[in-house]
Amino acid sequence: MKLATYTYQNRTRVGEVVDDRVYLTSELESMHYMIRRGLLPTRRNESLPLSDVTLNAPLKPNKIIAIGKNYAEHAKETGSNVPTAPIIFAKFPSSIIGTGEAITWSESITKEVDWEGELAVVIGKKARNVSEEDAFKHVFGYTIAHDVSARDLQIRTDSQWTRGKSLDTFCPLGPWIVTSDAIGDPHHLSIKTSVNGQVMQDGNTKDFIFNIPVLISYCSRMFTLEPGDLILTGTPAGVGEGMKPPQYLKDGDVVEIEVENIGKLSNPCKVLP
Repeated sequence: MKLATYTYQNRTRVGEVVDDRVYLTSELESMHYMIRRGLLPTRRNESLPLSDVTLNAPLKPNKIIAIGKNYAEHAKETGSNVPTAPIIFAKFPSSIIGTGEAITWSESITKEVDWEGELAVVIGKKARNVSEEDAFKHVFGYTIAHDVSARDLQIRTDSQWTRGKSLDTFCPLGPWIVTSDAIGDPHHLSIKTSVNGQVMQDGNTKDFIFNIPVLISYCSRMFTLEPGDLILTGTPAGVGEGMKPPQYLKDGDVVEIEVENIGKLSNPCKVLP
């Protein structure tokens, strides 16, 4: 099941995406509210062409938990050792935008904006001290996230990552959520990031250092995971910071992230005056 948050004629609803159409559903509230209730919506007969609606970010979670350096080759390209335990950081929910919306920044704040395509896990049930064996019982579904990163702030100015990862518009999300029963094996999904049509990252979730049950169990021992929370599972090799010389996003660039069995997240870039 592909569930989208969309706007049509100034009304925002949750719909089910089938091929090139979005079907109205019984869910009249938000995606977050629906997940917290523990229910799936019922599809109605009425539908609209996807081209006629605006796809919004599928949900606005209470927490965005991100995992750093969860692919060995990405750790190596950044000059880091492969981690022996998950590296956890946070992104502010205010950084979320939907597919098609612009990633924006001011060059008075950052001039080194980088791309990171990721698979995001959507938590479906409250989790605290969950075992790895039970971890998948707490997953609602999956979506695509772009962990946009200001490298000058993250690496060269600050001693921690929050500011460089949480600027407004620095977490594109979407285009929809695929429920866990429809994703297949989340540990065998291709993930590609392209900038202006050129493939920069070409990875696969089979290369996770820490798989999804490990991440859920580990995080749930540190803090409670709530329905609708997101876990960004890390990015594969191919970020701009790891290139020689480094490459960063520019005004007018378009970033597309495609994850197998989910779809494509696309966002233009705009430097603010």
